[in-house]
Amino acid sequence: MAQIAENPLILVDGSSYLYRAYHAFPPLTNSAGEPTGAMYGVLNMLRSLLLQYKPSHVAVVFDAKGKTFRDELFEHYKSHRPPMPDDLRSQIEPLHNMVKAMGLPLLAVSGVEADDVIGTLALEAGKKGLPVLISTGDKDMAQLVTPDITLINTMNNAILGPDEVVEKYGIPPDLIIDFLALMGDSSDNIPGVPGVGEKTAQALLQGLGGINAIYENLDKVAGLTFRGAKTMAAKLEENKELAFLSYQLATIKTDVELELTCEQLTVNEPAVAELLAMFRQYEFKRWIADLEEGKWLQGKKSNPAAQKALVGQVEEQVEATSTLSADGYVTILDEETFERWLKKLQDSPLFAFDLETDSLDTLSAKIVGLSFAVEPGEAAYLPVAHDYLDAPDQLDRNSVLARLKPLLEDPKLLKVGQNLKYDRGVLKNYDIELAGIKFDTMLESYALNSVVGRHDMDTLASRWLNHKTVSFEDIAGKGKKQLTFNQIDLEQAAHYAAEDADVTLQLHLKMWPKLAKETGPKQVFENIEMPLLTVISRIERNGVLIDRDILAEHSKELTVRLAELEQKAHELAGEPFNLSSPKQLQTILFEKQGIKPTKKTPGGAPSTSEEVLAELALDYPLPKVILENRGLAKLKSTYTDKLPLMINPVTGRVHTSYHQAVTATGRLSSTDPNLQNIPVRNEEGRRIRQAFIAAKDHKIVAADYSQIELRIMAHLSQDKGLLSAFAEGKDIHRATAAEVFGMALDKVTSEQRRSAKAINFGLIYGMSAFGLSRQLNIGAGEAKRYMDLYFERYPGVLEYMESTRQQAAEKGYVSTLDGRRLYLPDINASNAIRRKAAERAAINAPMQGTAADIIKKAMIAVDGWLTPQASTDVKMIMQVHDELVFEVKASEVEAATVKIRELMENSMKLDVPLQVDIGVGDNWEQAH
Repeated sequence: MAQIAENPLILVDGSSYLYRAYHAFPPLTNSAGEPTGAMYGVLNMLRSLLLQYKPSHVAVVFDAKGKTFRDELFEHYKSHRPPMPDDLRSQIEPLHNMVKAMGLPLLAVSGVEADDVIGTLALEAGKKGLPVLISTGDKDMAQLVTPDITLINTMNNAILGPDEVVEKYGIPPDLIIDFLALMGDSSDNIPGVPGVGEKTAQALLQGLGGINAIYENLDKVAGLTFRGAKTMAAKLEENKELAFLSYQLATIKTDVELELTCEQLTVNEPAVAELLAMFRQYEFKRWIADLEEGKWLQGKKSNPAAQKALVGQVEEQVEATSTLSADGYVTILDEETFERWLKKLQDSPLFAFDLETDSLDTLSAKIVGLSFAVEPGEAAYLPVAHDYLDAPDQLDRNSVLARLKPLLEDPKLLKVGQNLKYDRGVLKNYDIELAGIKFDTMLESYALNSVVGRHDMDTLASRWLNHKTVSFEDIAGKGKKQLTFNQIDLEQAAHYAAEDADVTLQLHLKMWPKLAKETGPKQVFENIEMPLLTVISRIERNGVLIDRDILAEHSKELTVRLAELEQKAHELAGEPFNLSSPKQLQTILFEKQGIKPTKKTPGGAPSTSEEVLAELALDYPLPKVILENRGLAKLKSTYTDKLPLMINPVTGRVHTSYHQAVTATGRLSSTDPNLQNIPVRNEEGRRIRQAFIAAKDHKIVAADYSQIELRIMAHLSQDKGLLSAFAEGKDIHRATAAEVFGMALDKVTSEQRRSAKAINFGLIYGMSAFGLSRQLNIGAGEAKRYMDLYFERYPGVLEYMESTRQQAAEKGYVSTLDGRRLYLPDINASNAIRRKAAERAAINAPMQGTAADIIKKAMIAVDGWLTPQASTDVKMIMQVHDELVFEVKASEVEAATVKIRELMENSMKLDVPLQVDIGVGDNWEQAH
């Protein structure tokens, strides 16, 4: 199911709310006979939404009076709708007044519909990296859905992200307009193509693509498998004009001129006196009491300490006001100005620094300019490689970098930046080793609260400085025609670059005082995250060798296997079908084969998610084939086909990008390629690892922490049984089985050990007895008995789990052993499902977060050993989960493994010994 991001911008389709409330609630009136039902319904839905998500930014959008541009396009648009009933019309103005008195921004723009205003705001927020939640009952809005823009249904709270749109409508969000254009929309009187209903529209779109592709390939329509396909091309041709008119009518306008930006849609304090007066007039008696007691928009009284922790920086955000001004920005174009700024930088106790480049790839990026800030509002841009400037108009890049090199490499001259790992990598291309990296605002934000939202500069500027930065797209455009920085007009480029440095400095000045007060997060920032920045930069640059031939051969075999699986699936289904189509798969499995659905999509259709197919695969052959096909297709597209294309032409290696500020728990993530997602438990995934090879006369060395989270559990819980089992070096799963099943260690069967392993790892992730029963394929009663026996034998674990839940509920967060905080916004949620999920996370997060801290500290220690020697004999080349991977000269393997094991096993002291398993081979698979 789609996940709702923390504190999204909530856009409410007020007109949808209004009609739904009018028809859903009885025709209520007050004692004066004034209708109140629609007002009560809308306010009730709004209140529930606010209590559930506690947003800082909201807009309630209504249709304005009068005609819209769609009425000009099509005179019959919505003409079939009856006039608004008088008892509804009379409620609109007082409802608007009450919404405003609640402190919510209300918008109604003439000439367009509420959908268009919402679409414009949603796209604006999306461009700025802000998550959006649209509350509506209108299916037209599905065209707006992206990974960052989600819908929630006003009546049933169903969440629609991209996957749910596909499951509900059989097509992705970017084809919803085409869908409506073909089948029409009776609610808006959009005509569509006569004779095309929902299933026909789906079949056309799934078979040929969007409406343009359909009309370009009318000769292929007859070859599709839906009923009436033979005559459909003629209908489409005959009604082409109607189809494209319908497309125009169904398209939500996303460029409406608005007086407010999405950042200005802040939720304000309610005007209590005004609300009370209106509630009394319309006799909303239950709410009057709540309002008088100050809890109408607060819900149940929550724990003050937890509330304070959850609010965190929101208080800072509300209080912060923008002090940014471009008046103090300068462009350095001559020697005199350059010398003056060199002196400023040398005399400054801390300066902000940022590079402007022509690429995001650190290995190939060339420096176009540099920006600096020494005081708030005092910043400069130094252009060195803009295409349109002649040499006399800008200082020479090589000369500038040569003169800046001592300053940039001086560890005593302290720098602050935003994602300085990137800048460090680019400077290495010019033989400059950036030193004095004291602060990174991205990591300051991440250390303060990893789940508060994104940690990019634009988001942080909005959150902390109440400032909208100039985005790169604002000055460079987007898509295929987007300019690189060296092509951008100097005046625009200079303002953009100087602002980056200024914003970075001001963000640091806002965040650091708060971070400095928090002992645990401060230690994590100073002792783990900041030192790690240069370590992972070095790992990225080291890269890993890939054997193209192995991957090419693997791709060929996968192609053959995928064809076989497709053929087998068609045979099992009794007919050909598109294995990638959820709709067609639903028809085959649940209609034609009569399999009983186990789960439904938010739209009510039977789900064909991976989780559902895995369950069905236990009893039916077709879901098993589909699952295997999906897994192999993903491996092929993501790795065997793609990895050879990612080999750097200069280094001959693949260089992943590691990200420090993405996961909630502190673990690193990686992209291009994503090394964390290569399967290790199946043959195909292991074969991909065979393509990760050592250089000539070298070996791959893989060092993996053994059962690290269970060891952390033993330390945290202080359970005597677990502590002694690890201290004695027992097989922990066999030892657990012996305790739970009451037998000697040597009598434990492999099946019993498997059950104990499922319990051990299940408890780390907060698994219930029901979850364990499904995993072991046993009855829920038997699974509960296993867990009860486990807690009898390991009472410390149960005590740890219960105390952790309680502490999380009181504080609003849990901590790792090093003090990393993991905030849990839903730990006191009234929604039981969300609260239980937060409780499971509370139990797991200290273990997963501590494991992340341990391997990060190990990386820092290993790098500290390697760096002084500038070792070419040993290189750290990958970090994956609990594993570090090295490329080691064959003659140095024995000595290197001893040192690596020593450093990793001593990176943190626990009450149980850390154990590192080390393997050696010619490739990663052999070493793992």
